[in-house]
Amino acid sequence: QVRLVESGGGLVQAGGSLRLSCAASGSISSINTMAWYRQAPGKQRDMVATITSSGSTNYADSVKGRFTVSRDNAKNTVNLQMNTLKPEDTAVYYCNADVVAPFRGRGVYWGQGTQVTVSS
Repeated sequence: QVRLVESGGGLVQAGGSLRLSCAASGSISSINTMAWYRQAPGKQRDMVATITSSGSTNYADSVKGRFTVSRDNAKNTVNLQMNTLKPEDTAVYYCNADVVAPFRGRGVYWGQGTQVTVSS
C-alpha cells in the first residue's frame, strides 16, 4: 500500500510564507510526476504545481512567481514553498503522486490534505 502524508499547513497573514511537505511511503518502485492541488470551500480541486521525476515543473498561473515546487527522489518527498501568500490562496492543499508499485503497477495516490488559511 502507498501512503502520502502532508504537513506544514496553518494560519498565516497575507504576505507571509508557508512550506508544505509531502512524504510518500509504502511499497514503491518509482514515482513519476508529483503534484500539489488545492480545493477552496465550494470550489473544485485545482492543480497548483507539478514536478516530474527529472525536475520539470509546471505552475498554475495564479501562483507563478510566488510558489516553488521541489522534490527529493531519494526520499520520495515533494515540497511546496509558498511566498507572498494571499487570502485567495486559502484552501485545503493535497499532495498527489503517480506511483509505480511492485505487483500493483501504476496508480495515482492522494494525501489526506492540509489546511492553509491566509488572513487579510
